[in-house]
Amino acid sequence: MAATASTTTAANTSSLSKSSTSKCPFPQKPNLFFPPTSKTLPKPFTAAARGLCRISSASPRSGDFPLSDDERCYYDELDDKPREECGVVGVYGDPEASRLCYLGLHALQHRGQEGAGIVAVKDKVFQSVTGVGLVTDVFNESKINQLPGDLAIGHVRYSTAGASMLKNVQPFVAGYRFGFVGVAHNGNLVNYRKLRADLEDSGSIFNTSSDTEAVLHLIAISKARPFIARIVDACEKLEGAYSMVFVTEDKLVAVRDPYGFRPLVMGRRSNGAVVFASETCALDLIDAKYEREVNPGEVVVVDHEGISSLCLLGHREPKQCIFEHIYFALPQSVVYGRSVYESRRLFGEILATESGVDCDVVIAVPDSGVVAALGYAAKAGVPFQQGLIRSHYVGRTFIEPSQKIRDFGVKLKLSPVRQILEGKRVVVVDDSIVRGTTSSKIVRMIKEAGAKEVHMRIASPPIKASCYYGVDTPSSEELISNRMSVEEIRDHIGCDSLAFLEFDSLKKLLGQDSPDFCYACFSGNYPVLPREEKVKRVGDFVDDGLNGSIDNIEGAWVQGPPPIDDDSELVTPLSA
Repeated sequence: MAATASTTTAANTSSLSKSSTSKCPFPQKPNLFFPPTSKTLPKPFTAAARGLCRISSASPRSGDFPLSDDERCYYDELDDKPREECGVVGVYGDPEASRLCYLGLHALQHRGQEGAGIVAVKDKVFQSVTGVGLVTDVFNESKINQLPGDLAIGHVRYSTAGASMLKNVQPFVAGYRFGFVGVAHNGNLVNYRKLRADLEDSGSIFNTSSDTEAVLHLIAISKARPFIARIVDACEKLEGAYSMVFVTEDKLVAVRDPYGFRPLVMGRRSNGAVVFASETCALDLIDAKYEREVNPGEVVVVDHEGISSLCLLGHREPKQCIFEHIYFALPQSVVYGRSVYESRRLFGEILATESGVDCDVVIAVPDSGVVAALGYAAKAGVPFQQGLIRSHYVGRTFIEPSQKIRDFGVKLKLSPVRQILEGKRVVVVDDSIVRGTTSSKIVRMIKEAGAKEVHMRIASPPIKASCYYGVDTPSSEELISNRMSVEEIRDHIGCDSLAFLEFDSLKKLLGQDSPDFCYACFSGNYPVLPREEKVKRVGDFVDDGLNGSIDNIEGAWVQGPPPIDDDSELVTPLSA
């Protein structure tokens, strides 16, 4: 198996230039450059070719290849959580822009672990390195040295639209008749299938299964002038969630959808370089001072003349993803102007106040439940202890002994501390319950370690509906809170008591900002209903590795949610 992995291309380096005087044979359509991964291109083309220069290889993770029937392969059983979407970074005006992007992506690694890429621009030449795996798998010193220039964008991904193939790893770079443009996208377009069908009917050819590629096609066919107007024109045709950074020969552009579903912040380094990132933790690592958020519906343009701002049409009331504060973002980040750490601490305090129970110790399901557990323990006056220790050195797959071990996947990741748990009444704080499979195993493991009682406290309301805005959640029928009452869930996972953060208490905590958040995963009320007849159910691909096919997508679509006829604060559902 190792030999197979070493011969498969998992990183891709390209060079593009606008200096050509030749014309593209299809000037209205973007010319995407995603080479096949099975062979190496010849020596660098001339600028006139507007093509790829070279490909270099790096070893992908073993988890990207299926094991043989003789090997017992178990995927991460602890991953019963909504999956992070993606993370983006953009840097303008720093001679080490690509290195700063690399560090920024490292800080955002929690938002996506399936692929990473950086595009840098110097002297109107676009250099690109993308690969499958973690940031440290894709990049090394030699790769970074291939990305010169003071202008760069980067991306880490977990696939929310498009299988996890190398050709789907962003940023994407496309050439059209006025030059080149690169894009990195965090979010998910709910009208992607219609956009793609319309574009293909008009002659566009798609090279990937990613919804981001549709954005490049829309930019290429736009009649608007200048280039920034093309971006605005394209974005006004998009529906759903998108926080994007674009790079041209001399500009860095940041765009956030009118609802502001996904976060995007702007900062500045001491040398004047401007930085955009999905979270402030990326700014902190590269010594960039946080200045502000990119506002919902805003287009921010950075070039040699300074910073300018435009507004997209159809500006709506913000509907920012509440799960950034519950699970996705790192505790040290400031998201939507609020401290993530403080939000989670208060979630725990509310649980202790409204759903307290006599106990001897409070523990967390690491890592995302720790801050809420601290808040619970402080409010309840009960000691917080590390009753579960998490291993951070387990990959996506592991070979189990022939004698099957119960709850093997969870035990690889979490180890109970018997000295803390034995004979105790234990409160276990977690951020969410999705399918309930992991929670039941954690409860059983804690009881096997000698706990007298196990009380689960969940620092979010029950998740009852799928997300269509860039978060990988199971279909609604797989969500345990959509199928069972709280008491039924308690009985299913085997704990002595179970309580969730009350939805009304969450909204009360947010105060006057409460209407600015999206709660669709709790309520099923969608700010933007999908226009598609079918909506992608992410994470269900069987062949979702380097050798995946675009044909796999068709089998992973399900019917979208029915229109909701109520008097909620939502916009009128869009017609098909």
